[in-house]
Amino acid sequence: MISVEGLRVEFGVKPLFQNASFVVNDRDRIALVGKNGAGKSTLLKILCGQQQPTSGTVSIPTETTIGYLPQVMVLADDTTVRQEAQKAFADVTRMKERIDRMNRELSERTDYESADYLALIERYTTEHERYLMMGAEGREAELERTLTGLGFVRSDFDRPTSEFSGGWRMRIELAKILLEKPDVLLLDEPTNHLDIESIQWLEQFLAQSASAVVLVSHDRAFVNNVTNRTLEISCGQIVDYRVKYDEYVVLRRERREQQLRAYENQQKEIQDMRQFIERFRYQATKAVQVQQKVKQLEKIVPIEVDEVDNSAMHLKFPPCLRSGDFPVICEDVRKAYNHVVFDHVNLTIRRGEKVAFVGKNGEGKSTLVKCIMGEIPFEGHLKVGHNVQIGYFAQNQAQLLDESLTVFQTIDYVAKGEIRLKINDILGAFMFGGEASDKKVKVLSGGERSRLAMIRLLLEPVNLLILDEPTNHLDMASKDVLKEAIRAFDGTAIVVSHDREFLDGLVTKVYEFGGGKVREHIGGIYDFLRSKQISELHELDNSPKGNRTFPVGESGVPPVGTQSQPTAKSQSYAAHKEQQKQLRKAEKAVEQSEHKISEMERRLKELDALLEKPENASNMEFVTEYTQTRQALDEEVERWERLSEELEQLSN
Repeated sequence: MISVEGLRVEFGVKPLFQNASFVVNDRDRIALVGKNGAGKSTLLKILCGQQQPTSGTVSIPTETTIGYLPQVMVLADDTTVRQEAQKAFADVTRMKERIDRMNRELSERTDYESADYLALIERYTTEHERYLMMGAEGREAELERTLTGLGFVRSDFDRPTSEFSGGWRMRIELAKILLEKPDVLLLDEPTNHLDIESIQWLEQFLAQSASAVVLVSHDRAFVNNVTNRTLEISCGQIVDYRVKYDEYVVLRRERREQQLRAYENQQKEIQDMRQFIERFRYQATKAVQVQQKVKQLEKIVPIEVDEVDNSAMHLKFPPCLRSGDFPVICEDVRKAYNHVVFDHVNLTIRRGEKVAFVGKNGEGKSTLVKCIMGEIPFEGHLKVGHNVQIGYFAQNQAQLLDESLTVFQTIDYVAKGEIRLKINDILGAFMFGGEASDKKVKVLSGGERSRLAMIRLLLEPVNLLILDEPTNHLDMASKDVLKEAIRAFDGTAIVVSHDREFLDGLVTKVYEFGGGKVREHIGGIYDFLRSKQISELHELDNSPKGNRTFPVGESGVPPVGTQSQPTAKSQSYAAHKEQQKQLRKAEKAVEQSEHKISEMERRLKELDALLEKPENASNMEFVTEYTQTRQALDEEVERWERLSEELEQLSN
């Protein structure tokens, strides 16, 4: 599909990479890896034609289409979310306009027997069949399914794109590229602005897509779940490992050990030659042998060894005061703006616990963090424990750095004791090695500032860490350094993140934000994900795996956008009858749920009246029933909301 031969790219004296040759085949799932600055993004730009190599060829068949998502792009602000996403169907829209023009012409003309009229019928039939084969009639459902999968709700579809942050607008661009269904997808850090649910949806989408995929990502779990081949840029070469990322890591370690052995043997050989030359340089009887050794030495091509993985470096937070036993206690905490963000939040975080806040964007994770920090008002009781010293990392922390200082000075001013001797090592571990440490803060990009703010936090004596999306601008090696430091941290940590691999083995409790509630899950991130999938199994129908791509609701009615694409027969009586049947089924499910809610509310009132009587105040049977009924009511209300939304979608 794409053939690369003898590729060479130069920006300075030393080539970024050279003599690179590989092929991207149909349905390849390729992870492009390498340290920051190795040339991953540059290679993607060359593959999509946005940049030209110094030499070499990139051969792409004329009919092959390519979709490219860069890390940064100029975004339009003059349309709604739906209108912007519909630009992906520009070719289909133009085809529909041609079909409509031909249809009007056929209805207006009366020369039914003429050759020109018959030719017009032929063109119309061919074009219309092609239009139907492209699944064009189902594009709106597909658009809504894709936007929903990437985290948008239906009420967002008609909002102007200007109302959304840069991260959400990048999701729109990703949706457009996916809807275009190119033959090759080139994705540069597609997960940077996605939450866990959206990342999992994207994994499923790419697994079922017919497109070849070449992606750059620092989300290890995402890379492992999506790719089956790894291209590594290292030491100016591109090495092709035909395995997924985890297997590549093992093979790379073995390859580096081989490189080291070969390098050591070569260095010994060079040293022996030089010693021979020095020893016999001035002896006439050895002149011929000396000249041979000199020529051999000149012909030796030095063996390069891959850069040492900085994740092997160990960092430790400086010692600090011991906090109280309960650094954070929330009792019935509520926060509302124009709508309720969350209500009745009750949680207790013990000293030394590492917990994760997870959930879709906009569900209140960062809002609760701001409540804990005292940055915004709230209702209820929230207590920060005795002797708690908070270290807080958020994206805006990077804006508080002194722009007049260099990177090195910024860290040098906060480093204390022996850690000052390791400043250069620490900077290198977070991609500020060499000359980068002398850069002024004012010239750093947003991602570089975030990394610098993270390093500062690592050096502060705190006993409660609150990290809001700390891994967005870190590569895999840097994330390993940070993860190990947090794991060894004696204090308490709250981590807001969508990076499953980063959270795995780090947190022992997960708080799920969603629907205005905060639910506690004991265990690690994968325990949480497994339990969530089990709890949602009742939403799946019994159709065989592969026949249905997306889950259906409890009523058996697919959410909007999950119906199979309509064909030319989609307007038939049978299809209409089936739709009405589904609608009645959804209405019945909502009605039954409302009846259950009514019965439970009635029983709660009865129990309230009983418990108010002095003789029943200590009746544990009533208390237990009240607690269980209240919990069942909350769950049923959530179920009713979901069923009602499905019914509304079907009605529309």
